[in-house]
Amino acid sequence: MRRRPMHMSDEALDSLRSALVELRAELKVPLVFPKRVLKAADKAATQTHPHHEDATHLPFFTIDPPYSKDLDQAMHLERRPGGGFRVYYAIADVAAFVRSGSPLDAEAHDRIETLYFPDLKVSLHPPVLSEDVASLLPDKKRPALLWQHDLDADGNVTASSVSRAIVCSRAKLSYEGVQQAIEDGTAEESVALLREIGKLRETVEIARGGISVNLPDQEVTLEDGSFRLSYVATLPVEGWNEQISLMTGMAAAQIMIDSGTGILRTQKEQTDEQVVSRLHEIAKCLGIDWELGVPYATLVRTLDPTKPKHMAFLTEATTAMPRAEYTVFRDHQTPEHTTHATIAAPYTHCTAPLRRLVDRYTGELCVAACADKPPPKWVLDALHCLPCDMARGKASVADRQTVDLAEAAVLMHRVGEVFDAAVIDTDAERDDPHKGKVYLADPAVMAKVASTNGQSLLLGASVRARLKRADPSSDDDKVLFTVP
Repeated sequence: MRRRPMHMSDEALDSLRSALVELRAELKVPLVFPKRVLKAADKAATQTHPHHEDATHLPFFTIDPPYSKDLDQAMHLERRPGGGFRVYYAIADVAAFVRSGSPLDAEAHDRIETLYFPDLKVSLHPPVLSEDVASLLPDKKRPALLWQHDLDADGNVTASSVSRAIVCSRAKLSYEGVQQAIEDGTAEESVALLREIGKLRETVEIARGGISVNLPDQEVTLEDGSFRLSYVATLPVEGWNEQISLMTGMAAAQIMIDSGTGILRTQKEQTDEQVVSRLHEIAKCLGIDWELGVPYATLVRTLDPTKPKHMAFLTEATTAMPRAEYTVFRDHQTPEHTTHATIAAPYTHCTAPLRRLVDRYTGELCVAACADKPPPKWVLDALHCLPCDMARGKASVADRQTVDLAEAAVLMHRVGEVFDAAVIDTDAERDDPHKGKVYLADPAVMAKVASTNGQSLLLGASVRARLKRADPSSDDDKVLFTVP
């Protein structure tokens, strides 16, 4: 389950801009590219790609937020004459522009991933690449890694391959526009098939025990001088679109496993009875009916992330799951554990090379394997360092601290007030039962709490929590409650 981005209205941004500037300074976020990198990007942008096959006859389309310019993926969907479907999925060919050892490569290894803040984006690559010549913009011929997935009538993948090609997207579509066109029957067949294939892939996911939950966007607005925090529900098309990406990541993982060299995104299953018991307690305190014996994956599919209590459980549950990590292997020394527990299959990141460093390498490994060629030396040389490189990424920290900042802004004029809350986490396992986390239904906030009456916090307890601190500029916990 991925964390949804934080959105802010223009009025809210104006009030919080200085705090966001301070946050980026604290995280040492590089806001500008060095001149040598910009010069290298300008030179790379003039390169031609004579060794790519011509696939411009395929009418690709992209689905992204209207303001996006760094378009990693484009797709074309069609029915196969003998039954089933064929999915063409084009991924931006960043390696066609970013050469190993170049200033562009060195800068990408420093930045690791694109960072998204409510007021600006800090790109992995210079805009001349990420928002122009490497981006799959409409009506532009672009180099790509072109995936071809064949599916049977039930949505099961029967064959996958990838090769280099020149593609041309015909349209840049929005999620809202695609959802509306599909619902009112005006979508072209390739677009309309996204619903059919997406739903089939969701059924396949359920059968294998996978979990996909599109958490809602959080939105901060400023109304009558007061900040408000609300959730904005995602559209079904976002889940269908995600299924195409997941399918590609699973296919890429299997190709690398079969070839004997790769980097997987792995996550072990949570079998600790203590953790499972704790999740049941959290569900109980939030009023969520979870019968013993019902698998976590089954429960999750019954929850509605737009409901604050369900959102609180899903957010807390993700922290209890084992962390996903990158696992490298070579020379057919396949690791013992190759599966991502949440996805319930081998999986790798490979569909967002404009925004994430590792995807450039997984794409190269898959292209080489499908061409029955050895991996490029520059990929092999960097392979074992990639897990450490990706661990230096700042996206999750930036996201978390942006949420903390927004929640502090929502509450900063209510210090001293008492709220109805539920204890959804305690530090008892860390030998400090007087600290933990509470959930507020209104406003929808989860924050740190400390007991000041000498009594331990009890998981699942309903409490009256007093807001002690709500300071967007605080270096400590920006929001802190106490239980007197």
